[in-house]
Amino acid sequence: MRAAISKAEIESEVASRVATAFKLQEKPPVALISTGIPEVDSLTGGLPRGAITEIFGSASSGRTSFMTSALAYATTHEEVCVLIDTNDTFDPVSAAEAGLNLERLLWIRCAANVEHAFKATDLLLQGGGFGIVVLDIGDVVRTEARRIISSWWYRFRRVVENTPTALLVIAEDSCVRSCASLALKLNREVDVWSSVSQASDPEIFNRLSLVTLHPITNNPTHSNLINSIQLQISRQKPVHLGVGEAQFRARAL
Repeated sequence: MRAAISKAEIESEVASRVATAFKLQEKPPVALISTGIPEVDSLTGGLPRGAITEIFGSASSGRTSFMTSALAYATTHEEVCVLIDTNDTFDPVSAAEAGLNLERLLWIRCAANVEHAFKATDLLLQGGGFGIVVLDIGDVVRTEARRIISSWWYRFRRVVENTPTALLVIAEDSCVRSCASLALKLNREVDVWSSVSQASDPEIFNRLSLVTLHPITNNPTHSNLINSIQLQISRQKPVHLGVGEAQFRARAL
């Protein structure tokens, strides 16, 4: 009886019994869902399903516009979505005007209770069946958001993986950390104002969401209304060589 057996012989013996033991498993391509914003989709490909995407930025940086666009696209493409509204800031009227199908949206209001928001998110992810689940903690105080324990994010990442659900976290600062597969930072660049010379005509205000007005170059006054906001989005994660930023506009309704 031989005292030693070579590594090649061991591998050959195991391979003869378990054919796939030494074959590298090919990782399936990540399924994506569009954000509804072509400039963002060209930068990221869309929101990855079975993973966490983090969108963060200061107030008025375009977080709500991004969220509404993603939900509008999903709910008009046969997806059922969920919004966990931690601070009860969601406006369904303006969201509907932006194209969101409210009949396909489950809206959970949490009255500024962060613990309830996270427990609701956990239950809904466990239930499954949703295209996008949005956890909006954008109006949670920055210091409180940073104190959210990491075990929550690890739990969400484990629950959502291998599912068709994209978990979208809206925050003021990055707080998901390593558990996010995609992290995007939003910045507000330029406000485009429109001149309303017919300010005395009440019908002009009813048509502002339907017409395109010429932007002005001087400072806005009481007779000007905001037309759109130029926003910048930068990919913080994953990091790789190439284009990492994009610009898009959010139009005022």
